Amino acid sequence: MEFTALRYFHETARAGSIRRAAEVLHVTASSVSRAISALEHELGAPLFERSRKGVTLTDAGTLLSRHTQKTFRDLERVKDAIDDLRGLHRGQVTLYAAEGLVAEFLPAVISAFTAKHPQIGFEIRLDSTDGIVSALLDDIADIGITFNGPHRNDIATVAEHVEPLCCIVRPGHPLDLAPAPLRLSDVLEWPLALPEQSFGMRRMVDAAIARLPGRPRLAINTNSLELTKRVAMNGDAVAFMPAFMVGKDIAAGRLRALRIECADLAASRITVCVHRDRELSFAAKALSAELVAHFEAIPRP
Repeated sequence: MEFTALRYFHETARAGSIRRAAEVLHVTASSVSRAISALEHELGAPLFERSRKGVTLTDAGTLLSRHTQKTFRDLERVKDAIDDLRGLHRGQVTLYAAEGLVAEFLPAVISAFTAKHPQIGFEIRLDSTDGIVSALLDDIADIGITFNGPHRNDIATVAEHVEPLCCIVRPGHPLDLAPAPLRLSDVLEWPLALPEQSFGMRRMVDAAIARLPGRPRLAINTNSLELTKRVAMNGDAVAFMPAFMVGKDIAAGRLRALRIECADLAASRITVCVHRDRELSFAAKALSAELVAHFEAIPRP
């Protein structure tokens, strides 16, 4: 099995397109296609299903992709380790995080980090809590930032911020004018804008709602935390987030974060985590330290 063919397969699986893989590899699409065809012939099984929109992995392709992901991640780690030995503090770090951190928290972290380490590059992916944990376990991510992630022996906590989960509404919303603190039963009289159930934040809200009679009205169920915030900002629907995630919107008068008298929502956990058994590269260790510093600077409620 030729290394070049495996590399072409790996990039095609990542890109979902032979053309896009060829652009990344700086070769022709026909070269990528021929290499994959040769690999399929050698293995005796199709690796991709081809269509006008691109390619998708077959069962055999999925199996091979799991191995190539690990192989190429290991090679990147070796390269980073050699650079560390040479004193060249450069490399690439892959961070998986919840979308709710994009608007305010992550831009500040990235700006501070790149000022200190201009030779280190980022790959940042936004995902649900389940997706972030899977990326750590599958050795796709170096670092993850989860909301209410599961406690696992193979996942180590680097830093954690805990604060109540608030209901997020527009200024002037009837809940904004109600006496504080709110009861969850009062909040559930309004339509809810919630992330889907693969999000730790959604599971936290569902656990609290399950203790009450009746069924909530769901205005939107989405894989975007940003969208839940925007829906709350522009109507009567209610979203749920820790207040620090919408600090700038609160300061600008675009949103209100209201405390709810509910033990189930009293301690949402935002956690920087890594795989316990994997050695971090210099780049990943440096980013981890930057994240810890920024977590410690978050005002405590």
